[in-house]
Amino acid sequence: MKDILEKAARIRLVIFDVDGVLTDGSLFVGDDGQEYKAFNSRDGHGIKMLIKHGVTVAIITGRTSKVVEHRMENLGIEHVYQGQLEKLPAFEKLTADLGISPGETAYVGDDVVDLPVMRRVGMAIAVQDAHSLVRTHSHWQTPSNGGRGAARDVCEMIMEAHGVLEQELSSYL
Repeated sequence: MKDILEKAARIRLVIFDVDGVLTDGSLFVGDDGQEYKAFNSRDGHGIKMLIKHGVTVAIITGRTSKVVEHRMENLGIEHVYQGQLEKLPAFEKLTADLGISPGETAYVGDDVVDLPVMRRVGMAIAVQDAHSLVRTHSHWQTPSNGGRGAARDVCEMIMEAHGVLEQELSSYL
């Protein structure tokens, strides 16, 4: 775990996939074609704490959904790339625009479409229930499944590596 915390200490940008990472991967579609997703509120609070401590958070997802737009706005995530069937171009644009190197970036994924980005970042993270190939190519796996606390696992691990987790959590006591 020491080497993971050393990698995490260098992270300035965390990129999350949505389906299977911030959700459990289920897609609910109404008769009218409207898409619904369930997000974990503790994951959301973890993201807000991470942002509060100066780490930039972004989303790169293959699907396009109004619910994602609304949820990310609620969380204060400014960098949202939807409809990215190939995620690498969005990743390259994002890191260039922010002036953050791939080595200072973590990417959290669950499926093979995430691998091109995961193979370029300083810290590739797979959610617990990720595809086996994604787990093989990750530096760290979350204890929790996607949509079930995985994002919170990531946020707290990075805050621990940055030396601010205890301070953040004690502010609630």
